[in-house]
Amino acid sequence: METIDANVDFKLIGQRIKQARAKKGWSQEKLAEEINVATAFLSRVERGGTSINLNRLAQISEVLDVTIEELITGVVKEDNRYLTKEFSELLKKCSKEKRRLIYDIAKMVAGVNFVS
Repeated sequence: METIDANVDFKLIGQRIKQARAKKGWSQEKLAEEINVATAFLSRVERGGTSINLNRLAQISEVLDVTIEELITGVVKEDNRYLTKEFSELLKKCSKEKRRLIYDIAKMVAGVNFVS
């Protein structure tokens, strides 16, 4: 059986879980109780210190009233802003030279031929 190498960013997923939990006004203890896990485990998930399986992610999405897609990608499936916020935050941390390099690489990947 062939395995698929999927680069899952558990840190981002954890941040999104934390944001959704906070938006609902719940503590870690409350969410942990709702999904029947230890608060320490949930804390590790929110920090990206441990992976989370799809069953548990589905359970979290259900009790927090968000879609799994929102937790994984940060946007609703139909939304075209996939990773926009995360990319913007990342760029803010880069020097001018690094931003230019990232921009040039993005143009190549997108197949866009801008003159700049």
